[in-house]
Amino acid sequence: MGNLFDIRGRVIVITGGTGILGSVIASYLANERASVVILGRREDAGNSLVREIEKNGGEALFLQTDVVNEPLLIQNRETILARYGRIDALLNAAGGNMSGANIPPENTFFDLDMDQFDEVVRLNLTGSVLPSQVFLKPMVEQQKGNIINFSSMAAFRPMTRVVGYAAAKAGITNFTQFLANEVATKFGEGIRVNAIAPGFFLTEQNRDLLTKPDGSYTQRGEDVIRQTPFKRMGQPEELCGTIHYLLSDASSFVTGTTITVDGGFNAFAM
Repeated sequence: MGNLFDIRGRVIVITGGTGILGSVIASYLANERASVVILGRREDAGNSLVREIEKNGGEALFLQTDVVNEPLLIQNRETILARYGRIDALLNAAGGNMSGANIPPENTFFDLDMDQFDEVVRLNLTGSVLPSQVFLKPMVEQQKGNIINFSSMAAFRPMTRVVGYAAAKAGITNFTQFLANEVATKFGEGIRVNAIAPGFFLTEQNRDLLTKPDGSYTQRGEDVIRQTPFKRMGQPEELCGTIHYLLSDASSFVTGTTITVDGGFNAFAM
């Protein structure tokens, strides 16, 4: 059977690839000798990441994108196909939040900014559905491919404050199951769709919510630690093994699932 975890030469596209989590994952996959295409908004960060990967002997390409801009995503796809001839996997890691889509303790539901709510849902949900639609096409032509979505702990529980983000991530988990069934039924077993649900990792989006300027935890950060059996936040590198598994032939009979990587947070009861 060979090495079930071998992903050498696979062309893997990562949206949100310049973020804290996305950049660590991109570097890891390049180190495993996949060809990594980093899609993101920040050109300087993207090109810097490509240089770092190439310095370590990896293969990478950065393309500027907007995950809710279909013409630009199609242009990205054609550039990738022109360079590599195929697309083997898509990681939908782009996402984010906005203050108006949250409800802090001093506010109520009536203070929710619906424009920002719509924007957060569009970024986190539509921003995975649309890239999936665009990059699925060459996978169907190849009759082989892999999509990994990024869900969240907020998809499983109605967490306080993050109403827009939580609604979108709950949609991601549902969409993952829908698309897994849809593509397997209509295009065959060669294309799989799964998701990961990270626990709490410090990123640009949540750092101010979970930590104080001196690095200590806020009350919300302390609540997270209290409900995490491992009693710590995750390290970005701890996502890589699960993603590698889902990308590889080791998970060839796995589709439509969401795997938690959370230090036990989702299993905690009281």
